Amino acid sequence: MHYPYEPYRGNTKVVSSFGHDNPEVVVTPQQLRWDPLNVKGGEDLDFVDGLRTLMGNGNAQQKDGAAIHFYQFGKDMDRRAMYSADGDILFLPVNGELLITTEFGKMHVPPNHIAVVQRNMKFSVKRVGDHAAGQPADGYAVEVFKGHYELPELGPIGGNGLANIEDFQTPTAAYEDEDADWNIVAKYQGKLFQYVQGHSPFDVVAWMGNYVPFKYDLSKFNTLGSVSFDHPDPSLQCCLTVPSDTPGTSVLDFMAFGPRWSAVENTFRPQWFHRNVMSEWVACIQGYEYPKNGCNLHNIGSGHGPSADVTEAGYKIPPGPMYVGEGGMMVMVETYLALVPTKWAIE
Repeated sequence: MHYPYEPYRGNTKVVSSFGHDNPEVVVTPQQLRWDPLNVKGGEDLDFVDGLRTLMGNGNAQQKDGAAIHFYQFGKDMDRRAMYSADGDILFLPVNGELLITTEFGKMHVPPNHIAVVQRNMKFSVKRVGDHAAGQPADGYAVEVFKGHYELPELGPIGGNGLANIEDFQTPTAAYEDEDADWNIVAKYQGKLFQYVQGHSPFDVVAWMGNYVPFKYDLSKFNTLGSVSFDHPDPSLQCCLTVPSDTPGTSVLDFMAFGPRWSAVENTFRPQWFHRNVMSEWVACIQGYEYPKNGCNLHNIGSGHGPSADVTEAGYKIPPGPMYVGEGGMMVMVETYLALVPTKWAIE
């Protein structure tokens, strides 16, 4: 029902293998920090061509690890759809509202929301809202090669808290009955391929099962924390997780740090100096004193924590309850494998 797959001749900056033999990656334990990112000519690209891999680990062929991509685009995917055979993709818009059309229907995903489209599902992305007529849309796409995004086990917390299952939404049903040529782009083993078919891929009128895309409003994350002293582990901010085969570690944890009360006493406010067996990538979605769409990377064994100026300011914060992150949202990706930046990210 479609023409043969052919190599995609456009975007060459998508990576799904992070071994040392890949010339597109740079191995470094150095702490790294990025100002707001930009794709050259992004205003004239669609989502497929505006996708750039920032970093990752593991290997899509062996179905282990993850990749963090940045996207920036100013054009809609006109009669074009994409799917990833490599893994599940978590969309994290920063600037610009997205309308993600899938075989299961449509999802409106503004900033401060996330959406997950699982492996092998065809999707198309376009800008909507006031931003659509202005600047390009940008944000991140966090892809996992192993397993699926799921809610973390709450353990002693009980049945409620963090991301509650009732706050997740699935697409609004829709289908297209269109006989016209569509270009389908496949992400397969870290490379892009394409084929042409003579009908819309979104002509699905019914489906069964529980394998379905979903979205979530990060403002509904129910933050839990210490009300006496000391810092809880950042896993207490876990929104979604992808478990590994080793108990106590994860292929990927997705954390949300929104507005919240800090009520600890006899505790230094910023996180203390530490090193970790997990790699941490942190991005600012809105608010805080970081540049919006800026991000940083602290890898396994390297020093983790805030920058020197934040630490110095922490000495001057008086004891007592304080409201943290008003109007802001920071997110963090933790993974038990080292995160390896791409050449594009380093340059």
